[in-house]
Amino acid sequence: MKQKRQSKKQPEGSTPESSFKPDVYQEVLEEYIREQGGASAVGGPAFVKKLMGRTFQALLNAEMEEHLGYAKGDRSAKATDNARNGSTPKTVRSDFGPLEISTPRDREGSFEPKAVAKRERSVEGFAEKIVSLYTRGLTTREIGEHLKEIYGVEASPAFISRATEKVLEEVVAWQNRTLDRVYPVLYMDGLRISVRQDHRILKKVIYIALGVTITGHQEVLGLWIAENEGAAFWVNVLSELKARGVEDILIACVDGLKGLPEAIETAFPQADVQLCVVHQIRNSTKFISYKDRRPFCKDLKNVYGAPTADAARQALDELADTWESKYPSSVKSWKANWERLTTFFRYPPELRRIIYTTNSIESLNSQLRKNTSNRKVFPSDEAAFKLLYLNIRNLTKKWSHRKGWDMVMNQLTMLFPDRLPMETFS
Repeated sequence: MKQKRQSKKQPEGSTPESSFKPDVYQEVLEEYIREQGGASAVGGPAFVKKLMGRTFQALLNAEMEEHLGYAKGDRSAKATDNARNGSTPKTVRSDFGPLEISTPRDREGSFEPKAVAKRERSVEGFAEKIVSLYTRGLTTREIGEHLKEIYGVEASPAFISRATEKVLEEVVAWQNRTLDRVYPVLYMDGLRISVRQDHRILKKVIYIALGVTITGHQEVLGLWIAENEGAAFWVNVLSELKARGVEDILIACVDGLKGLPEAIETAFPQADVQLCVVHQIRNSTKFISYKDRRPFCKDLKNVYGAPTADAARQALDELADTWESKYPSSVKSWKANWERLTTFFRYPPELRRIIYTTNSIESLNSQLRKNTSNRKVFPSDEAAFKLLYLNIRNLTKKWSHRKGWDMVMNQLTMLFPDRLPMETFS
């Protein structure tokens, strides 16, 4: 009796790519161009939709070829009694609309496709790949080159821009969402970018507000753009925060931008304003000679490192006695901003470390600069918003609860029993 030959099974752990050679992409592309009458048909959503549909179909056919061990029509290479048994048509969702494909069948019913599984109804994700590359700072042209190299798909910069357009809807919803009623800490700072506008390249400022919630999580409250950083625009930002539900800020931490503390106190009269001590140190030592810098900084450390505000004031007087005659502007800047530089002395040590500097938002800005370094010039304000928002969305996924925040909140509820009632945390 003739022994039945066994079907050649697909090796365990193999994927469609193991049998799908890169030149098949090129074959699919060339076939499409021939049908459409030339390379001018390449580009745009309709092209990518058709090419993706044909590519998935080619993947499924290649998987069946590997499963059976021989190409369709090549009877001489057949080493199994199993054979093709038609196909089952189905429609799957994609980023570019529905795709019509046919899943090949075999007589034994042992074929399990991986490119598009039997019960799978979606192959969405191509646009997400574009957005992911965009988020990493690649330009639209670089993304197009990447897609062509890896997937064999040509996509114009204009098409890639359209693929990221849906992000703008998400940005608008995010920018207008309702905010918490109270933020214990608020950081505010600006990030400078270059934008092409009216055939010119303009320097603009992205305003960023970073809040710390009552649960100890950092939250970017919004982004705003203007041509210059100024206290007048920050007034608009603060007004918008109030319109979106913010009723109170306990402590606002900012750099030394003129007029900003007054703007905060106008919008939130009960808020304590803390000027960044690190910024103040940099500014006051900028014009200290090299030979005097070390002893000056040693005396200055006695000021901001003092245990109490009274001890800090005494250390400042001693600093002035030693250095004011030689560096009057450096000492004068501390005296002029003294009240807002020493706000942190009103709070326990655990909270002082959080509010004496704007390092939290500086760290965020540093990461945003790094991730957008490929973009020397943004083509528009919207392009800048898209990229910065996507980076913020990715970065905030990694942010965790601040260590020791429970102790900080216990201290704040004792300091502000009327502004942070205990039922807030229940």
